[in-house]
Amino acid sequence: MKQTPFRWLGIVCALVLGQMAVAHVGHLPSVHDVVAGVLDRIRRELPDEAIRGLTASQVEARLSSEEREVLSSRHLVFRVDVPVNLTLLCDANLAGDPFWLGARGFKSTGVTLESQGSKFLAWERDFEAGEIGLGVNSLRGGGLHYLVLVRALETGRRVVVDQLYPGQMRVEEMRAGVKPYVDRDETLAVIPAAFEGCTLIRTEYGRRNDGRVVGLYRWTEHPSSERPDQLVLTWSGDPKTTQTVQWRTSLGVKRGWVAYGRKSETTGEPPWKWKRLKAGSWELEDRLLINDPVVRRHAVELVDLEPGTTYVYCVGDGSRRGWTEPAEFTTAPSGAEPFSFIYMGDAQNGLDRWGTLVRNAFRERPDAAFYLMAGDLVNRGNERDDWDEFFHNASAIYRRRPLVPVLGNHECQGGRPRLYLEQFTLRPNGPEGIEPERVYALEYGNAIFLILDSNVDPAAQTAWLESQLAATQAKWKFVAYHHPAYSSAPQRDNVKLRELWTPIFDKYHVDLALQGHDHAYLRTYPMKGQQRAESPKEGTVYIVSVSGTKMYSQDPRDYTEFGMTNVSTYQVLDIQISGDRLVYRAYDLDGALRDELIIEK
Repeated sequence: MKQTPFRWLGIVCALVLGQMAVAHVGHLPSVHDVVAGVLDRIRRELPDEAIRGLTASQVEARLSSEEREVLSSRHLVFRVDVPVNLTLLCDANLAGDPFWLGARGFKSTGVTLESQGSKFLAWERDFEAGEIGLGVNSLRGGGLHYLVLVRALETGRRVVVDQLYPGQMRVEEMRAGVKPYVDRDETLAVIPAAFEGCTLIRTEYGRRNDGRVVGLYRWTEHPSSERPDQLVLTWSGDPKTTQTVQWRTSLGVKRGWVAYGRKSETTGEPPWKWKRLKAGSWELEDRLLINDPVVRRHAVELVDLEPGTTYVYCVGDGSRRGWTEPAEFTTAPSGAEPFSFIYMGDAQNGLDRWGTLVRNAFRERPDAAFYLMAGDLVNRGNERDDWDEFFHNASAIYRRRPLVPVLGNHECQGGRPRLYLEQFTLRPNGPEGIEPERVYALEYGNAIFLILDSNVDPAAQTAWLESQLAATQAKWKFVAYHHPAYSSAPQRDNVKLRELWTPIFDKYHVDLALQGHDHAYLRTYPMKGQQRAESPKEGTVYIVSVSGTKMYSQDPRDYTEFGMTNVSTYQVLDIQISGDRLVYRAYDLDGALRDELIIEK
């Protein structure tokens, strides 16, 4: 199923980008190659329990002289035209890092820089004119990337810094208000006098984990087996006539099948007598997962189904004994009929408690047709053990009701959301220029759902967004994306998204915008033209919700009609045909009603 031309194009792009990311200078191997080699050697040489307790100092002691040289000097490289004094400002919370400071002759000056709650400690040494190479931020990962300052040793002399690697780095005068990182917007509000007149080499915050070796190996609590698990229903085609099923097995299972049929025709018959369809299968790898690094995924799109019909299905290896217990799904109606769906914000953390929430939602509203999640389904999107926990806690639900997922920033951890795209089979009908299945549209009953990706440029989606809304005849219009147009959390504001997308929502009267990210519940007044509208008939209501256990505070905003903090919720949306009403209700973990809204057309 996933082995489409688009999938292989994505893999090729990822490989090309990976090659670009690990390019290096000089005769030595790259930091990336050294880290990969160290990780492989640790896996070969140490037992699992030793790997679990491995410390940065133990890793450092196992480095060869060449590995130590690369990790100490080839992370950042640049040239200066005159002798300089070089100052590194290192994260005070990363005590003992970078590990190479003392060996390279850097001395602590006692000078500190504090900005926006962060504290840096200064280390310095002199260098002759020529090439200067600096090492990785940390073997442990995390923290803030160090800052680099240079000053000519000769008073009044200007220093020229060039031939920077990586090429994304920039050179700027050290001053109040400067951005220390090329990939973040934070600024340095106050500059100590000791740093005035220095040249700042603006580094990449995102490279702070380039040297990470410690804590990368992981264990999953839910390894695969020959028994199929992680069944999840999604739509990669029309919800009226198709249903996609994806699942996992261990590598010992070479093939997958779906057996299915109308519920009315399968009663009493064993699965091997139902209609069967062979799955597409592929390997999914997480080489840092010690106890289950490679699994096999299987997916089938069932087509030519009848609208508004309940089907029964099983998955298995095709043998008589290899089938799962039967589960049911119901295709979308062919026309305008009442239906309900459930919407949730970020699960992300505390997935066991989130599992209780989603099971409670299913118990209270088994009539809900599907579940929509507005991003950050997991906390560590490029680590499969986190996904294993997610699927384990949703296993009883998403094999029975389709999931409509949205990409969050945590799914994009590490860049391309590979595991998200591999584990969900979604509609490839998004805009050109954006990888398929990140943005998509579907219609269910008399409603349209536009799933947007707020992790990439909003401008790349505006033409497609408008074309979808202009063409639809749907009575109800929903958009779902992760980063809110109207934020809930303090000091957050997605200006570009709001400026580019909300005028289109206004033009075509989107009813509800379903969002996540800010980890506190918010419902805005109906908004139009970024102003409060008279009623939902004139404006769009924007929701922010959180279904997991990670919570933020909330500032009062003039657009907030109702807000609350420290509450995990799920939302039930009932589309009623009689009177053209939408009834929206938010419930907490205990099933208590926390918010309610009725919209009438």
